[in-house]
Amino acid sequence: MPIEWQESLDQTIDEHFGTLVEVRRRLHAHPEPSGEERDTTLYLYQRLDRLGFALRMGMDGCGVIADTNTAPSAGIIAIRADIDALRIHDVKQVEYRSRNDGIMHACGHDAHTAAAFGALTAVKRLVDRGQLPWPVSLRGIFQPAEETCAGARQMIEAGAIDGVACVVALHVDPSRRVGKIGLREGVLTANCDEMHIQINGRGGHAARPHEANDPIAAAAQLVNALYLYIPRVTDSQDATVVTIGQIAGGETANIIPEQVTLRGTIRTLDPVVRQQTMQHICRIASGIGSTTDTKIDVQFGLGCNSVVNDSRLVGALRQAGREVVGPEGLDEIGRPSMGSEDFAFYGERIPTAMFRLGCTSERCGGSGLHTPTFDIDEEALRIGAKILARAAIYLADPDREP
Repeated sequence: MPIEWQESLDQTIDEHFGTLVEVRRRLHAHPEPSGEERDTTLYLYQRLDRLGFALRMGMDGCGVIADTNTAPSAGIIAIRADIDALRIHDVKQVEYRSRNDGIMHACGHDAHTAAAFGALTAVKRLVDRGQLPWPVSLRGIFQPAEETCAGARQMIEAGAIDGVACVVALHVDPSRRVGKIGLREGVLTANCDEMHIQINGRGGHAARPHEANDPIAAAAQLVNALYLYIPRVTDSQDATVVTIGQIAGGETANIIPEQVTLRGTIRTLDPVVRQQTMQHICRIASGIGSTTDTKIDVQFGLGCNSVVNDSRLVGALRQAGREVVGPEGLDEIGRPSMGSEDFAFYGERIPTAMFRLGCTSERCGGSGLHTPTFDIDEEALRIGAKILARAAIYLADPDREP
């Protein structure tokens, strides 16, 4: 049976559930891409300020750090959410459809923010009413630029985890139904490294390719070679995914260009495989360059390590999840995702854990992440807020086993 503070927490979140939906829809209708989240930041800052939080902004007016206590002590428990959107055009026909053409919350960051907002404000209300069983210093980290792997580091530099004992977070999961959550100890996501390839050739007339060194032909060979040979030189038991997501070159149909650029990502789970894959890519590029008489330069950057879930924090999330969705709502995640998360940067310094929140139902949801029809059943916000808030309170328990 729930004890008094748990009942009060759930009741508070239920009473303010409409606000969570309002926050989520406001963000969904007014998305901002990575590094440009100033209006989103101001909106959150103003709402949290009215509720009495101690607030700081991140760098360049992007991101918010919100404390429930005006003078937080060491041992703060933090809840992290991301606030940036993707450069995808929203095609949904709903009232909260994106009003910024070509920009959309297609990865659920609006939902992450709304759930974290709900957890943070509910705990603040219980703190103010003296209804918590022990002292709780809670911090909300609403970070920008998750999609570009820059936001977490910026918030760390801004002091977001100073005095913080641990950080918890969630990520919506359209493969799971509302009322289900996914939990995993240890490695949750892949290492991710961005790859930039520049191919320099010699331009010419489209009618006389023999007089040119065609960088487009070299790019085509290189993409095919990477997709074919990387799996053949990697142990089949070691997960590796190489994807080219952007090709740029040429201005018109009848001219062979001088240059083509490719951008993509490398995703791995093992640090040795990570380095070997980069070496293989460089070797393949060198070979293609020799056979096509082009110069191919390969650069790697914007690396992000795996999210590694701390077992103690997962225990608190599991306890909270069991109380909110019942034992039948807990799914154990069998293997890591090849997706990546800059949440990993927090985990390089302090214990962290993230869980997957089911967001699909007969009413709504079902489209995959990073798609133009992505949406969620907003009932997931209520569940996410309750689990985050409960877990944070449990982690603040001074008698909880380390």
